[in-house]
Amino acid sequence: MALNGVLDQENLISMEDEELSMEEDRSSGAESSPEQPSDSEEESENEDEVEDDQGADPQESNAEMQIEGDFDRLINNIKINEGTSSGLLSKDWDFNAQEQDAQFKNDLRAASGIGKRRKKGSRPVGPSLSFEVRSLLGDGNQAYVDGNLPDAIRIMLEVIRIEPRAASAWSVLAQCHEDMKQDQPALQLRIMAAHLRHDADEWDRLARQSKELGYHAQALYCWGKLSSLDPSNVNAQWDRALLARDMGDLKTTRSAFLTILKRFPHDLAVLSELRTVLVEISDLSTCTALFQAAFEHYQKTYPSGHGHDPAKNGDVPGGGFGLLEILVLADLHNTAGDHDRAIDVIRQGCRWLQGRAEHRYWDMCDDDREYDKVEFGRTVESGPQPGMFPLDVNARHRLAVARIKMGEVEEAKLHVSAVLSEDVLDYAPLFVETADAYFEREMYAEARPIYELLGGEASTSSLYILLQTATCMRMLNELRESADVYEYIRLVDPDHNEAKMKLAELYEIMNEPRKALELVYEIIDSRKKLTKASDAGAGQLGRASQPPASASLFAEKEKSGKSKPTRTAQRMSFEALKELEAAMERDNLKNHRRLAELWPKVSRAQINDAEREWLLLAEKMVESFRETRQLFSTSTLAFRGMYPSINRRPGKDTEAAEDRMASRLYLELESGAANKSSPPTDVFRGLHFQDWLQIVFQYCFLVTMRGRFETAEEILKHFLLSVAYRSREFQSSIRLALITCAVSAQRFPAVVDNCRKLMVSYQFNNEPLRIFTAAMSSGLRATDSFIVSPLQKALYREMKLSYMTAKTPELVKWVQPMKRFSLPVSKADDANDDEEAGGVEEVIDGAHPLPDAARKNNPVITALYGQTCIAAKSYQSAIFYLLQAYDLCPEDPMVCLNIALATLGRAMQRQSDNRHHLVTQALGFLARYRQLRQEQPDCVGEIDFNFGRAFQQLGLYSHAVTHYEKVLRIAETQDSKYTSVAQEAAYNLSLIYAMTGAIPLAKSLYRRWLSL
Repeated sequence: MALNGVLDQENLISMEDEELSMEEDRSSGAESSPEQPSDSEEESENEDEVEDDQGADPQESNAEMQIEGDFDRLINNIKINEGTSSGLLSKDWDFNAQEQDAQFKNDLRAASGIGKRRKKGSRPVGPSLSFEVRSLLGDGNQAYVDGNLPDAIRIMLEVIRIEPRAASAWSVLAQCHEDMKQDQPALQLRIMAAHLRHDADEWDRLARQSKELGYHAQALYCWGKLSSLDPSNVNAQWDRALLARDMGDLKTTRSAFLTILKRFPHDLAVLSELRTVLVEISDLSTCTALFQAAFEHYQKTYPSGHGHDPAKNGDVPGGGFGLLEILVLADLHNTAGDHDRAIDVIRQGCRWLQGRAEHRYWDMCDDDREYDKVEFGRTVESGPQPGMFPLDVNARHRLAVARIKMGEVEEAKLHVSAVLSEDVLDYAPLFVETADAYFEREMYAEARPIYELLGGEASTSSLYILLQTATCMRMLNELRESADVYEYIRLVDPDHNEAKMKLAELYEIMNEPRKALELVYEIIDSRKKLTKASDAGAGQLGRASQPPASASLFAEKEKSGKSKPTRTAQRMSFEALKELEAAMERDNLKNHRRLAELWPKVSRAQINDAEREWLLLAEKMVESFRETRQLFSTSTLAFRGMYPSINRRPGKDTEAAEDRMASRLYLELESGAANKSSPPTDVFRGLHFQDWLQIVFQYCFLVTMRGRFETAEEILKHFLLSVAYRSREFQSSIRLALITCAVSAQRFPAVVDNCRKLMVSYQFNNEPLRIFTAAMSSGLRATDSFIVSPLQKALYREMKLSYMTAKTPELVKWVQPMKRFSLPVSKADDANDDEEAGGVEEVIDGAHPLPDAARKNNPVITALYGQTCIAAKSYQSAIFYLLQAYDLCPEDPMVCLNIALATLGRAMQRQSDNRHHLVTQALGFLARYRQLRQEQPDCVGEIDFNFGRAFQQLGLYSHAVTHYEKVLRIAETQDSKYTSVAQEAAYNLSLIYAMTGAIPLAKSLYRRWLSL
């Protein structure tokens, strides 16, 4: 009997995909429950197996019910597919759906613990069999014992027709086929029976048998059922992962390896196998998280940098997490754009492997002096001197790439020089990646010699290297040399159309249109021939790709790849698109008018109907703007409307570009006429871009007030990428809106990030610094974000650049990729403190002159850095920088107050050896602060509060009480409880009263000032 047509392959494949998708949501790390008793259809045996329901494992019960549900779907497919054909399985099925549904609900209650019945007893495996079925089973078993295999098969098929869940019928039927040397049908039938037995070992045997016969999809299905029944079977999970990887099913491979990692966290063998899978499916975030967690785990487990490896039976660096894993983690961070983390991983990881993990002071250095080489010749005036510790060339290469991509070019060049000193034949990949990093930063002058070095060796040269070399030459305006390289590529590979196209563009720029036109015609002819050849090959492949018949339950797919069905989509005509755009414009204008009508009715305090309607309409308009591709193009051109020109619609395919270029060259040769592009526009669907931005701001402010800051942040960040808002004014407005939303939502890391962007955009301008200090005014969360290390390092770099620019402006240069001025590290270190050096008046660049404000010392950035030191309780450093700010601006009361705070803080520290002098100095600066500040008529008691706070810190409570009471009297006379510092003063005063035993006075303060 042939069983190839019994089961529907497509439905089974969909069932398997559903199983795999649900498997990732299952908790794979739970321990498996004890094995279930063997299958039995006799009621007497079921009654003998009594077990309390509380002992059942819900996870295993759910897995069993899911497998039985798969069995029901298989049986239903048999009914559907065989209902019209002849044979024993095509008769009417005696299958009561209502009874099965009731049975499933009872099983679900028993497994989940909801609605448990009082009766004790384990869930029976299989249904209760009728007398007729039990009689047929006895006849079939007797026929098999007598050796009458045809009668045994006929009887068991009849049993299956009546009751498909009779597991023993499937088993006897499979044994009959096995005795008849029909292994493939026997395997299929045993798989059907396994759905009813829930035996993990049986699924494992079936999977291995299917793999031996070449039925890989079927084996994968069996191992999937095994993993649902016994997640702790690591060997089966490993075999399943490797088989799925060989089949190209990377989703299943990922799931299986992650399941193993839950039982054996940070296992390096599993991480190594999983890394290639995650990289191939572009799940770099998961891969980075896993390796970062493993890195931190091994650092804590082996703090000395060495540990015992059971596999090698000896000490190994990092306990197995060695330099290779550190390089992998650094590459992942670099690929994700997190270059700071990549640098930290290399520096800390190599330090840890060298047994110097306790030398954390190197992390305070912004540069990589820890791993300097003697030939670097770096001179350091302050801080640790260069460590000269050894560093592997591969690790140094990662540092170089990260520094290049961060824009710290001078630091990167030190590492690049060390990498380039190695033999190009041994480290060619490092040379290529270094040159590519320069190329991505548009530093073509630095990338070109590396590419030329690679191209000079036959073993390292390639078409890619030659193309990159030619591109660098072109960008450096060496057009003739670039054309020569492209001509060489053309000789080496005559069919390389990309090189021909680039060469044609060069000839056009060099005013040689005839040569360019010949190349374009050659490219067009080549593509036409290639298209005909590919069409002919596709026809032959289609005729030869019919899959052979298979005895597997699944359609076994080849490993080679996936074939996607071609779709013939009907495109709208140009006129229809314009009509659709006109209708959307009318609808947009109507919505805008409605928004203007509803906005005055929107309540800021609570949500009303007007606000709901306004939010719905605004969301519709904002999403329509975001979904328009023309507004978010990567092109450097401005927005030119939805349909700027009928005759010149932008084409995406290369053939259209070649045709346009050929037409342009032909016209240039004939008449010299050139096409003119459409003028830019600042209107989209009837609204000016300013109006669009106003709607976006209003919408983001409202959703932030309603607790949806993430939505507002996503929208505003997306608008930063729009071609309509690329100007610096628009970018600054959007970032200010982001800062406003972040302050309202108390998301101060976002405030810091956007304020840093403003500082970078407006170099040598103090307004971004003032915005930053206003946004980070007070609060514990703001303080935590105010003292983070990246912010402190950024402020220190800006302060250092400002100081050196004022002293030696002739050393400053304009960095075009970063669009800002920069100071080379080596020259900055060598610069002296000569006061006369700041008098240079020559500009840096004719197009980018150095601002006049940059030639003067800036006290704002120095004072701000001193404030971060105060917040971080680094009072000694704070005093140093704040005194510099005081020298520059002695009339600023805020600087005096900050110096007083820093000196008081230092006086309270144990390390202070001149405590009384510091207290006296602090009080002197407080007096200077009071003299400069001078309370206004509508004062809020600021000066007295600060004096009271200082005396309270010193323990002079009587003086503190005097000043706090004065603050409260001022608030009483002006009735300014909530607009002054009265509540803060009352709270501090209550603490003094409580400490001195004046509890009634403290309670009176609570009732008067600190109660709602």
